[in-house]
Amino acid sequence: MTARESILSRVAAAQRTARLPARPVAEPMAAATRSRSHCLERFGQELAALGVGCHVETTAEAVRERVRCLVEGQRVLSWDAEHLPYEAGAVLTAASRGSSPRAKQAAAEVGVTGCDGAIAETGTLALLSGRGRSRAVSLLPPVHVAIVRPEDLCFSMGEFFARHGARMSQEPSCTFVTGPSRTADIELTLTLGVHGPGRVVVVIGPEPA
Repeated sequence: MTARESILSRVAAAQRTARLPARPVAEPMAAATRSRSHCLERFGQELAALGVGCHVETTAEAVRERVRCLVEGQRVLSWDAEHLPYEAGAVLTAASRGSSPRAKQAAAEVGVTGCDGAIAETGTLALLSGRGRSRAVSLLPPVHVAIVRPEDLCFSMGEFFARHGARMSQEPSCTFVTGPSRTADIELTLTLGVHGPGRVVVVIGPEPA
């Protein structure tokens, strides 16, 4: 056997006997740990890690007051009032709601939306667009305020799709928001707010009465 053949033989033998390390098997999370209280806690942790402001309010009135404080003195773009939970549209001026000309959209300083899914595992907001729920509201203004109901909480993206898959097929689009817009150049210089809101605030309201 030549030296070349010897080397190739050893390489072939090594390939035959090599064993890949065992893949860790992810254990499914027990149902008890996916309770709404657990999801709320995890969601809050993920939002904090993403740099998202989070306010948990105990009454509908407190939600409206929080939203009023967040948008006070600013040009507001929002979903139509019927799509904002806790009657939060009442604290927004009529001129600020609904469909707006492009110039007004471009001038908006804060966007206010509801939420169709709050994904605890990643701190992601899922927003289904449609009539009265313009996707521009969460994308154009430099600040995005999202109003979340406890029943919007899902532990994972898979749970969200299982819950809303049929509806998603009927809506124009779904926007997933995971923290402020982040953009990095080739030198890994991170900039917030270049391709979307640079600040995101979540207001979580109470359980339905």
